[in-house]
Formats: sequence, C-alpha cells, structure tokens
Amino acid sequence: MAEIITNKAESKTERADNSVLKKLLQNKGGFDYPLFFVVVITVIFGCVMVYSASHYNGLVHYGDRFFFLRKQIIGALIGLVCLFIVSYIDYNRLKKLKYTGFIVATVMLAMVFLPVIGVENYGARRWINLGFFTFQPSELAKFTFVLFAAVHMADHYKRVGTFLGILPVLITGGITCVLIILEPNLSITVVVGLTMLLMLFIGGAKARHFIIIALPLLVALPVLIVMEPYRINRMMAFINPWASPRGEGFQLIQSFYSLGSGGLFGVGLFNSRQTMLFLPFSESDFILSIIGEELGFVGIMFVFALFFIVILRGIRIALSAPCRFSSYLASGIVGVIALQALVNIAVVTGTIPPTGLPLPFISAGSSSLVVFMSAVGILLNIGRQARRRLPTANE
Repeated sequence: MAEIITNKAESKTERADNSVLKKLLQNKGGFDYPLFFVVVITVIFGCVMVYSASHYNGLVHYGDRFFFLRKQIIGALIGLVCLFIVSYIDYNRLKKLKYTGFIVATVMLAMVFLPVIGVENYGARRWINLGFFTFQPSELAKFTFVLFAAVHMADHYKRVGTFLGILPVLITGGITCVLIILEPNLSITVVVGLTMLLMLFIGGAKARHFIIIALPLLVALPVLIVMEPYRINRMMAFINPWASPRGEGFQLIQSFYSLGSGGLFGVGLFNSRQTMLFLPFSESDFILSIIGEELGFVGIMFVFALFFIVILRGIRIALSAPCRFSSYLASGIVGVIALQALVNIAVVTGTIPPTGLPLPFISAGSSSLVVFMSAVGILLNIGRQARRRLPTANE
C-alpha cells in the first residue's frame, strides 16, 4: 500500500515537472525566456571565443590581449540595452519607419564611399567613421529592407500575386544589393538577395515571378565574378586551395587545419595554434574554425544547437504572430539570422567559395552584435503581444 502511494506521489511530481517544462517551452506568460536566454548564452559564448581567437593578435598588433574582447563586451552590453528597449516598444510603431529606415540605411551605405567618412580595410569600403566608433551600414540595411518588405506586403497582400505588387520589394532589395556589392561585399549581398526571395515566397509571390527574377541573377553572378579578379582567384582557391597554399588558398587551408585538428573534443579552450596569426580573421569571419579546433565536433554541435533553438523559437513567433505585418517581420528577421549563419558555416567548411561574413552573435564586431540583438528584441516584442492575444482556457 505504501508503495502504491509512493508511486502515485512520484507520478504526480513527474506530471508537475512535465507541466512546468511544457509551460516553459510554450511560454504563454509573455516574455519568451527560452529565446532570450539562448541568445544571451550565445553572446556570452561568443565573447569567450572572441578572446580565445584574438588575444594573441591583440597583443601583437595593439599591445593589448583584451583589445577585441573589450569591444565585443561593449557591443554586447549596448545590444542588451537595445534588446530590452525594443522588446517593450510596440512593434506596430515600426511601420512608420518603412521609408525612413530604408532611406537612412541607403544614405549610410552611400556614405562608405565618401573620402573622409568611409573607412577602407583590405581593399573594401564597408564602414563609416562616426567619431567614437565605426559602423557597418550593411548590417542595418538587411533589417531595414526586411521592415520595408514586411510593411509593403502586409498593406498590399492582395497584390503580391502580381508582378507590380512585388515590384517595390524588388526595387528596394535591388538598390540595397547594388550598394553593398559596390563596397564590395558579395557575402552580405547574397544574404540580402536570399532574404528578398524568402520574403517574397512567404508573401505569396508566384512561381513565374521567381523565374523572372532568377534569369537576370544567373546572368549577373558570373559577370560580378569576372569583374573582380580577386573573386576569380577565390573561386579557383575554392576548387583547389592547395594550388595556391600561400595565396588565395591559404585561409581555407588554415581553416581546414583548424577544424581537422579539433577532433571530437578539441585541443582545449585557449589552446588553439591557428590563432597564432596562422588563420586570418580568426576572431571574426572564421571564428567557427577556432571553435572546432578548441572544442572539437562537440563544440560545433553546441553552436548548431544554439542557432537551432533561436531559429525554432523565431519560427514559432512568426507562426503565432497576431497580424500579417508582424508575421512577415518575424519571418524576415529569422530568415536573416538563419541565412547568415548558414553562409558563414558553408564558407568555413569549404562548402562555398570563401567570402567575409560574420557568424551572428558570436563573431567579433560590435555593430553586427548590436543590430542582431536589437532584431531579437523585435522578435520578443512580437511574441509577447501574440501571447497576450491568445484566448484563455475559459474563453
């Protein structure tokens, strides 16, 4: 008899625990804590890896092993403040920024070409100098485009099935892509282009529209590659990096060495050999290689799991959004995060030709970190308002 009572008590406790876990996963109370905490964990993990990947570089070139870490922490703190502010401001107010946001981002993209304001690094003009810090406008432009597309498709959803209905999205996306490719920055251009196609697909564009869009893109891609000799070299390095081990193939080979030496559990945190100035941009575009070297396959899977949870929570928010605009906006934000992470992973592993692109929330770069965390704030805002409008069990 006592055993039966004990089993019943344990069964009730188990059901209670499952109920708590279910409530946590569904999170009908308001704030999406799973999404928030996973993003915070990812950012903290990124700060640790930025220090690990950059402490030797910072010491050699700047005399400060904490040079990159300090900037990353500042970006994380600013991003956290922006996340909370944005998460408590009604997302519907963003509709008023449909044109203003796009115009501001476009002007900032054009400012990178100005002699004094624009900052050039490694032959590319991707930053503007704002006095006390530099900012990469393309990071903002990705999300202002998503905002414009979301507002337009929500306001004109009955016309998205026509070419004239999607033309404003194509024009704004095209302008953004052209300005970014002129920097030049092919990787961000690809992300914006894919995001545009994703937004149109979600909005209900027809198959014939994608065919019309694809034809000029198929012609433009080889032209863009031929226009810049370094892109041809990168393409050849992608096909056979060992043909130029000290040239264009150097970075990809070092990335392979880094990933290969990690094995299952890695060589240990802060023990990477590739950070000793062997792997270029180890703290930014190729930080995943250092994660693989120091933490091994397990560390890579941990990163994948973090992004999987963020993307999954974002999709849940988009599906439960209270209106077309918020659903499109959440879908676009999740799309940018997913596409940029996938492109970065593909570059680091040699799946596609090497091109510079930060890994969201993890790579060194304050402007990228602030913008992405602010975008997560918008997701949290949409999620909160969606849950507020859900009917209760008694209704």
